[in-house]
Parts: sequence; C-alpha cells; structure tokens
Amino acid sequence: MAMAGLFRRLLPSIAVDFGSSQGKQLFREAIQNGHMEGFPRLVSCFQTQSELGFCGLASLSMVLNALAIDPGRKWKGPWRWFDEYMLDYCGPLDEIKTGGISFANLVSLAHCTGANVEAFHASHSSIDDFRKYVMKCSTSDDCHVIASYHRKALKQTGAGHYSPIGGYHAGKDMVLVLDVARFKYPPYWVPLTNLWEGMSYINEFTGKSRGFMLISRPHREPDMLYSGAAYSQEGKVDGDLGLPSS
Repeated sequence: MAMAGLFRRLLPSIAVDFGSSQGKQLFREAIQNGHMEGFPRLVSCFQTQSELGFCGLASLSMVLNALAIDPGRKWKGPWRWFDEYMLDYCGPLDEIKTGGISFANLVSLAHCTGANVEAFHASHSSIDDFRKYVMKCSTSDDCHVIASYHRKALKQTGAGHYSPIGGYHAGKDMVLVLDVARFKYPPYWVPLTNLWEGMSYINEFTGKSRGFMLISRPHREPDMLYSGAAYSQEGKVDGDLGLPSS
C-alpha cells in the first residue's frame, strides 16, 4: 500500500545538488578561491524548519547560532541556544507557523536579538550590490546572508521562502543555498542571477519586493526589552507551506 504524503522533491536542472559529484567539485573550487569561509560555522548549525511557515525563523536561528550570539535566556535546562521557538520577541509564533513572516518583520526580529542587520529590498538595490555582499560574507565568518526569494524563479514548486547562503563560486557566479526545507530540497548551487530574480518578485501581501539581509555579530547584548510594537501586521506572507502543489 502506498504511503500518503510527499517525500522530497527532485531539484530542477537549473540547480546543482550540493551532494552530487558536480556539487562537490564546485565546493572544492569555491574553497580554493576563499569563498566558503563562513560555511563551516554555518553548516555546523544547519537545521530543518520545524513548521511549514518557519523558514524565516529557521534561517535566522541558524545564522545567530553560527555567529555565536548569546540569546541571553535559557533554551532548555541550563543551555542558552537559539531555535525557532526562542524567536518570540516581536510577534505571535502561531501566526508565523501557519502563514510565514514578512521580510520587514524578520528584519525586526533579527534586531530584537541584538544582531547587526543590514537589509535590502531588491527593488532598492542591484544585482551588483547583491553580488558584492555575497562575496563579502563568503570570505568571512563574521557575517551571513539570508535571502528572501520566490521559488518560481528557481523552477521550484512553492512560493515565498527564506534560506541562508552558504558560499559563492566566483568562476560560475553561483551561490550555495542552504535550503532550510530539507524535507523538500537538499542544499544546492544555483546561478546568482536566478536567485536575484527570485528576490525581485513582488510580495502580493506587502506590495514590496523580496530581498536579502546581512546578519553579523553584535557589539552589544541582546535587547531583552525590545518591544513588539515594531512588528507590523502584514498578513500571512512567506512560508514554505506543505500543500500538494508546493
């Protein structure tokens, strides 16, 4: 008897599976060119989103842990560690669980943790700027890039999504997307131009383009008094929902 439900998706031809022979070769070349400096710390904190709308929260908690940012409060037992359910500073997680989180609200959430954040909507930036920042963070382990993009531009099923960028291949102009929906797609290399296209899609709920953010280690402790007032009510927006067509 066939089991109901979906088990992973095949990557479209536009992407290169990180675990494939070609993906490994791209990885080796990127290391040699110095564009995988942040990868070891980031992959050591790699996680799968635990809820269908938690791609933004999973991406952010993964990056915060890679940067060794102290949440300033306990996770479980005596341990202080970020996971998605620790990111309840600015808004109700139940709403995010079912509908995802907007770009503006994820940026506000990153600020809540005390991280340094630089955020760019694609409509107010350029592909050259994006490439510059990807190269900057890929040659350092002090900052990481989270991309907000529409999967359609990558020939994938689904809609709005977030994932961290794990590295860059300068020769091929490709980025390594560490997709936090690991139940759906593995990490993959994809042309930077296609990811930029995905970030240029307009979010139908907010009327704004998607974009990218640079997260770096703070020079202050997390602001535990940060108010949820900065959290805007922009509706159910970006989350990799588990519908049959997603």
